[in-house]
Amino acid sequence: MSTANASALSSSVLVLNRQYRAIHVVDVKRAFGLLLRELAEVIHIEDGVYANYDFNSWQEISALRAEFEDEIDPHSDWVRSVNFSIQAPRVLRLLHFDKAPRQRVRLNRRNLFARDGNRCQYCGKSFPTSELSIDHVVPSCRGGQTTWENVVCACVRCNVRKGGRTPAEAHMKLTKKPVRPRRSPLLSIKLGNPKYASWKSFVDEAYWSVDLK
Repeated sequence: MSTANASALSSSVLVLNRQYRAIHVVDVKRAFGLLLRELAEVIHIEDGVYANYDFNSWQEISALRAEFEDEIDPHSDWVRSVNFSIQAPRVLRLLHFDKAPRQRVRLNRRNLFARDGNRCQYCGKSFPTSELSIDHVVPSCRGGQTTWENVVCACVRCNVRKGGRTPAEAHMKLTKKPVRPRRSPLLSIKLGNPKYASWKSFVDEAYWSVDLK
C-alpha cells in the first residue's frame, strides 16, 4: 500500500445517526466497510447542498471528479488503485441507528492534554506529551478530586515544584482556570483543520463527546 493510500485510509470520518446527529468518528477504512455492507451512506456537502451516496454512486462521482484534477479540493484524500480512484468521505450517515450522542466528555489523559493544548498550566510552555504530567490543583492527598475542574496539564518541573501543595501555597499561578469542556477537545482540534470543514455543519453548536480514532 502506498504512503498516500495509507494516509487517506487513516484520516477521519464523522458518523451521524439516522437523524443526522453526530455520534462518533471512525477512520476511512472503517467507513468503507460500513458503506460496502450497506449500513451507511456518504453525506457530501457542495455549495451548501447535501447529497446522499451509497458506495457505488460515491465511486462513480469520485471517478468523474478524478477526471478533472484541477478542480479537486486540495484538502481531500484519495484512495487510488490501478483500476480506480475513490475519494475518502468526510461524513457518513448510519441507515439503521437512532441512538442519540452522549452528553458528557470523558475525562482521560488524551482529552485533558488536548483541552490544555499540551501546555503546562503553570509555566505556560508547550511540551510533547511524553514530558507532561497530570496535576491535581487541590492535591488528592488533601481531598482534591479527579475532575475536569481540578486537574491540569503540568510539566515535570512545575509538578515537582508544586508538590503536595495548592498553587497559592507554592506561590504559583494557573495560566487559566480549569473547566469542563462542552465538547471533545480532540474534536475541536479536528475542526481547526480545513480538511474537516464540512463537519461544522453538524457539530459546531453541539455539546457532545466522541472518541476519536
